[in-house]
Amino acid sequence: MLIAAHIIPETRAGVQLPAWQTALAEAFKDPQGLLSHLQLKPENLADRQLAQRQFSLKVPRHYANLMTKGDPHDPLLRQVLPCREEMVDTPGFIDDPVGDLQAKQQPGLLHKYQGRVLILTTGACGVHCRYCFRRHYPYQNGTATPGQWQSILDTIRRQATIQEVILSGGDPLMINDQRLEKMLAELQALPQLKRLRLHSRLPVVLPQRITPELLELLSSNRLQGVMVLHANHPNEISPELAEACEKMRAAGITLLNQSVLLKGVNDDAETLVRLSERLFEIGVMPYYLHLLDRVSGAGHFEVEPDRIELLKRQLLQQLPGYLVPRMVREIAGEASKTPV
Repeated sequence: MLIAAHIIPETRAGVQLPAWQTALAEAFKDPQGLLSHLQLKPENLADRQLAQRQFSLKVPRHYANLMTKGDPHDPLLRQVLPCREEMVDTPGFIDDPVGDLQAKQQPGLLHKYQGRVLILTTGACGVHCRYCFRRHYPYQNGTATPGQWQSILDTIRRQATIQEVILSGGDPLMINDQRLEKMLAELQALPQLKRLRLHSRLPVVLPQRITPELLELLSSNRLQGVMVLHANHPNEISPELAEACEKMRAAGITLLNQSVLLKGVNDDAETLVRLSERLFEIGVMPYYLHLLDRVSGAGHFEVEPDRIELLKRQLLQQLPGYLVPRMVREIAGEASKTPV
């Protein structure tokens, strides 16, 4: 979901990279290669390449293989393929739509809501979603670098009301196990903390990341673990994701999902109903359905207000209450998400 590219560290000769890092290295990074893989004509290629210079393309092959070959309107493809509409200046769309910069206590640490803080662990992601609300975030001086980590821990320690830490980014699962192990060990040593929440799209786009080693790290931590996935369409729910979720549940991790309402992707009741039902089948509770964060470059994803109201009514009519995700909007400076 970010501009920053993931750099796989150099390794000694004969040292085997984890499978998930190898898969990341093989991800599609240019529109022509992705379109060729999907057996699509590279139309508007110059515009797509210009858009990707502003916000780079990155698509793991697992995720690309979930797309329908020959379909230029595939809803998964629409989420990741650069297009000319991204370069249109849409009124009301800005670089920091949810007020991350005003919530920044110090580099890498955001404090928006009572009782919890969010740590920007990295600027790297496994996939670059074109609607990403942090596509313009200044990660070069806004993430929790190893040198700033102790200061972040000290800040949290001084705030006795903080009971939950959220690891975000980028994507916190882009961090290797060695660094993640150190972070988790130091967080669980803070006595006031009760819960550890990770927001990640990697289980969806790169389920190989859910390794036995990662599961051991998460399950051996004293903090109650919550994994918030990000699936927007039922076609994203692969057998590999289902297997990864089964393993996470067995490790005692609570699984939630949050989606973004996106025009041309999931803005119809049938798709959203199937998404909630498929999530529940693999042990994931639908949590939030976010209205689009109005970030510059994403205006073409916004759904009209009348259609939003219609979808709200249809979901209530067609799903049991526990499978209806809360439809919310994030408003900068507000003390919570705002129900729609």
